[in-house]
Amino acid sequence: MEWTSFDTWIVVTGALSAAACALLGNYLVLRKLSMMGDAISHAVLPGLALAFIITGSRDSLPMLVGATAIGVLTAFLVQALFRLSELEKGATMGVIFTTFFALGLILIRQAADHVDLDPSCVLYGAIELTPLDVYELMGMEIPRAALTNLGMLAVNLLFVGLFYKELKITSFDPALATTLGINATFLHYALMTLVAATTVAAFESVGSILVIAMLIVPAATAHLLTDRLGAMLVISVLIAALSALLGHLGAITVPTWFGFTDTSTAGMMGVATGLIFLVTFLLAPRYGVVSRVLRQWQLSLKIVADDVLGFLYRYEELKQPQSPPVQAGDLQKALKAGGSLWPALWQLKRRGAIRQTADDVLPTETGLAQGARLVRSHRLWESYLCDALQMCPTDVHALAHDLEHFTDASMSEALARQSGDPNIDPHERQIPPLPK
Repeated sequence: MEWTSFDTWIVVTGALSAAACALLGNYLVLRKLSMMGDAISHAVLPGLALAFIITGSRDSLPMLVGATAIGVLTAFLVQALFRLSELEKGATMGVIFTTFFALGLILIRQAADHVDLDPSCVLYGAIELTPLDVYELMGMEIPRAALTNLGMLAVNLLFVGLFYKELKITSFDPALATTLGINATFLHYALMTLVAATTVAAFESVGSILVIAMLIVPAATAHLLTDRLGAMLVISVLIAALSALLGHLGAITVPTWFGFTDTSTAGMMGVATGLIFLVTFLLAPRYGVVSRVLRQWQLSLKIVADDVLGFLYRYEELKQPQSPPVQAGDLQKALKAGGSLWPALWQLKRRGAIRQTADDVLPTETGLAQGARLVRSHRLWESYLCDALQMCPTDVHALAHDLEHFTDASMSEALARQSGDPNIDPHERQIPPLPK
């Protein structure tokens, strides 16, 4: 693979376009308007076609004006149809953008006979050709598409910077924004206008397909990584730029593995951002699938380990001098813990809470103290539920068993105070004193 200045400008153009889209896409995701980006990116086609038909040229200004006007009209019609009908918002978007998209294809087909207009360019873009159309700036030749997308990114940054607080409030609580005197309607249509303009700016270079991906996927990926809006904006822009780089690298290398020369760079950029989302979806520290599975597994082990300590403490309460030690098989039958019992026993042994001799499971002093705290919490919960909530003693055991695993020392003592520091639970069993 030989990297040239053409490759650099392709990546720069794609990164600028993707970053401009991702910046606004965060607010679409937060406002649950992800489909609105899809709707606008398709619905602006009639505006492009009308601009071509009326002016007979592909100048940026008439394209931008025509497409932006149709984009704002799309947002207005979606809102109006949503308010005036009983359809849900997704259905109203589908009605509007499919109709406008079909009309746009008809007009583009008509316009193609009169002006230099390639319908596939509108859909897929021609980012590979952007380094050929250059503009000389300060003695350096820069692709016009890169300058266009840079300008759009600057406008979006300025908009987000000026209205950061207002956009944040209207995205999370439009009603609160109205009570604070913030014009949520103006910000909504200003955002939709910029989404339409950003879509148009990206059409020639990356086409509508990649625009849809970059409006939503980087923002959705960032949302899996953070709950803070500022960090989400930065992360989404970085993901968008990384997708452009990885996408172009993939376009010029992956096809060669299968005997081809290359493939669509814009398409591979969309695939790259999808793959980044997939990896994040699986491995994100808080919301990733693997992380959630591991946390659930750790929680289940904690509960089983608590149940083992509680069982051992209760057995010590009731056992007679001639009673045999508890065996692992007894715990398996009593707790019905399945395969979780063995790693829970290993964990308790590592913590010094139990000792194992052959099949016997013996509590240590540390284990008995931990079991006493657990049983104390359980019986205090039973007392509180019976006394304060007037629940029947026969109904409180299962609920107390669930709550005992999440009761710390301060909550346990609060329960004791609220229940009048009882010594006996509703089942006439001794409540263990607080271990020293």
